[in-house]
Amino acid sequence: MRDFVRVATACPKGRVADPEYNLEQMLILARKAEEEKVSLLVYPELCLTSYTAMDMIYQRSLLEAGEKALISFCEQTKEMDVLFVIGYGLLLEGKLFNTGVVTYHGDILGIVPKQFIPNHAEFYERRYFQEGKEEVRFIPNILKGEGYRKEIPFGASLHFVREEDQRFRLAVEICEDLWVPVPPSSKHALAGATLLANCSASDELVGKRGSRRRLLEHYSGNLHASYLYSSAGPSESTQDMVFSAHCLISENGRILKENQPFEEGIFWADVNLALLEGERMRQSTYFVKEEPSYTQYFSMKDKQYTLHRFVSPCPFLPKSVEKEGDRAREILSIQSRGLKKRMEHVGCKKLILGLSGGLDSTLALFVCLETFALLGYDKENILCITMPSFGTSKKTHDSAEKLAKALGISLWEISIEKAVLQHFSDIEHDGEKKDIVYENAQARERTQILMDLANKEGALLVGTGDLSELALGFATYNGDHMSMYGVNGDIPKTAIPMLLREFARKSGNQELETVVEEIIATPVSPELLPPDATGEISQRTEDVVGPYLLQDFFLYQHLRYGFSARNIYDLACFAFSKENLANKENERTIPEFSPAEILKNLKTFYKRFFGNQFKRSCLPDGPKVGRVALSPRGDLRMASDACAESWLSELAELEA
Repeated sequence: MRDFVRVATACPKGRVADPEYNLEQMLILARKAEEEKVSLLVYPELCLTSYTAMDMIYQRSLLEAGEKALISFCEQTKEMDVLFVIGYGLLLEGKLFNTGVVTYHGDILGIVPKQFIPNHAEFYERRYFQEGKEEVRFIPNILKGEGYRKEIPFGASLHFVREEDQRFRLAVEICEDLWVPVPPSSKHALAGATLLANCSASDELVGKRGSRRRLLEHYSGNLHASYLYSSAGPSESTQDMVFSAHCLISENGRILKENQPFEEGIFWADVNLALLEGERMRQSTYFVKEEPSYTQYFSMKDKQYTLHRFVSPCPFLPKSVEKEGDRAREILSIQSRGLKKRMEHVGCKKLILGLSGGLDSTLALFVCLETFALLGYDKENILCITMPSFGTSKKTHDSAEKLAKALGISLWEISIEKAVLQHFSDIEHDGEKKDIVYENAQARERTQILMDLANKEGALLVGTGDLSELALGFATYNGDHMSMYGVNGDIPKTAIPMLLREFARKSGNQELETVVEEIIATPVSPELLPPDATGEISQRTEDVVGPYLLQDFFLYQHLRYGFSARNIYDLACFAFSKENLANKENERTIPEFSPAEILKNLKTFYKRFFGNQFKRSCLPDGPKVGRVALSPRGDLRMASDACAESWLSELAELEA
């Protein structure tokens, strides 16, 4: 996929002070990287000579053997389309530097020195090495002969950038550089680097592995970058320390790959460059500064491969099913706190909502109950109205009644059939014609009743519409689209079952749990068209807008990261593929979707998303809950007359 780059960290087997053997082991992993279509491979600190060579690093024989091994590595990787970062002890002008050498197609692109030299506890590197400087200067090339440059850049502020995709921007730091209060990687990221490589030799201590992991999660998330960490392994000397070969790849606060303790080898992951770019664009406090860096460009061909990572088909849900309860309680708490504040502000002690027996109104009712519990109000002041009409099925009508009974709440039934028929007569509409007027007249009649009852009772009308419906415009303008406070406006359809189940589970009410499962199993429908001959729901929302699984996936990628239409299509094809769904990280039963189904529904998404912004431009107030939101006063500033053509044209190219 064009927005991803496959990167790897490696810890080869090795011997202390034996560059020739270490070279052989490094080449084994380099060949493996080439086989796996890796674009960037990072080796540990001082991997050619070994980190624990100690005073032997002063010996000319070892230094020359290390240089010979580096030259040989370059010669033997000329045909490999992989960018390598190699930990190397460089003798320059009579002084030693602990460096990362960046090579590509057998050429040295540049050398990055370690800036912070530790001399505390078990580390005494100042005995050997000089501190590197940020400023880039040019030094004699280690590689001699025809075809090689005479001089190469040397300095800590070096960046290595792929010409064909400048989102691939690499910066290097060495071990201790990461642990200081303001790491060089922070400056690198602010200068545009998206890939941060660390050649390390970090010994293993009790609890240190977790500290490294948390550090990488923090920095990659804070810097909106991918951090590649490759540490020396158990082949190092164990005279005073043990090294565990800790290899990590993180992306935007998430660990993509981590090896087992003391596991040597190569470990790769696919980094989403579009995600990193999107995060940086959106964060207004993320300033890209013009740092004094030298940029070395290189040209690399695109590589075709199947993604080597799990892409969640349900991005609005926690990755682990085990965490659904915690997530649900957090969401319900935000919703109820928002409603509580609004009730206190207007001095209102009653709530009113339309209860249809569907997912959205059930969730809204649960939020009302949570709010009343916070306020200490009697739930008899939650006024639930069910308003059956031409499309109401027995199933949803029964569900509304069972729900009210299980919760001990009174339910007021007001049939709207007479009022709607009178309205049809007034506007000279043939009630037999099942058109948009037929449907929307019912939705608006319900809203009128609820608004008027709210005025009559001195109550606040709670809106039930959810994020998915608002994104697709599947709401009647000035009908169910309108309320006095919308508690579900930031809740996607795919997350609602999780919330309902947690509320029911927490209640300890078996009757309620049973009703909730019945509601979840009912097809999503506005029920504005008559049931079929058997009395079952004939109008199914997903027949019109497509599966909510897909539409929520599209919505998340579109708004959360601003991915291109092509990128979302590619991601969806992989996310809903048999291969991805079989990944051990997937804990849910999710159906597969074909590329044709995905393309069809993605077109629907863009058409409806752009075509219905006018409804979102005048949404009632409601709490923001997640990172994806549609409120015109919050996250989404969008013109009601924006066009979808650019996105649809991109998809049209897939069919050409």
